[in-house]
Amino acid sequence: MKRYSIYIKFISIALVALVACNNSKNEKAAQLLKKGIHTAVVEEAVQTSQYTYLRLTEVGNPAAKTADTLWVAATMMETKKGDTLYYKGGFPMANFKSKELNRSFKSVLFLDSLSSKPDFGLKEKLIGNGHNPMSSAGMGGASGIPKIEKIEVKIPATAGITTIADLYAKKAAMAGKTVKVKGQVTKFSADIMNTNWLHIQDGTDKDGKFDLTITTGETLKVGDVVCFEGKISVDKNIGQGYFYEVLMEDAKIIK
Repeated sequence: MKRYSIYIKFISIALVALVACNNSKNEKAAQLLKKGIHTAVVEEAVQTSQYTYLRLTEVGNPAAKTADTLWVAATMMETKKGDTLYYKGGFPMANFKSKELNRSFKSVLFLDSLSSKPDFGLKEKLIGNGHNPMSSAGMGGASGIPKIEKIEVKIPATAGITTIADLYAKKAAMAGKTVKVKGQVTKFSADIMNTNWLHIQDGTDKDGKFDLTITTGETLKVGDVVCFEGKISVDKNIGQGYFYEVLMEDAKIIK
């Protein structure tokens, strides 16, 4: 009987400690949420060639029920069930279908800022490459999205090719026009909003704007130097705070 009492006491102490630990974790998560940082536990991870799809349970958010889970997508990363991750921002996509997985999701949140630590300062190393396919240098939407870095590239001037600097300098005249550009691919993200998104640079710069976002059905890799022809949209707002001063849409590779 005495041994049983000791066992019950031990279990009670363990439960109290567990509840206290969970309360502390929830309080910390609630404080982070005030800064726009979500705390979540990995329930499932599905890998593809470009992305990791994660089913998460959020912690410390009174708006999220215990049974609720959220599907998110981030640049390919290593993680496992039970890991605690932190995220902010993101671009929600309803009724999204992944061609690679041949699977449809009711909703997927495409993340820019996903970390194993709740510190999203400049010194924090983001899991994956921290790239949002729909952010652009000096533009782009939600807070926490890192800017595109300028690379060393020089594309020789060619007749009939519009430079990125000219696109920004003459954007009012470029709106709605079909033009040709040539540059080096610096970012590529497949199958977002039923198209591929990429960034190119050609070495030109207009007031710090040196990067062009392009949507295309073509598949490329970082480092490819290609010519594209496509229609230019300017000052385009696609919602969720994502704004493009210049965007080339439905581009095709040309010789």
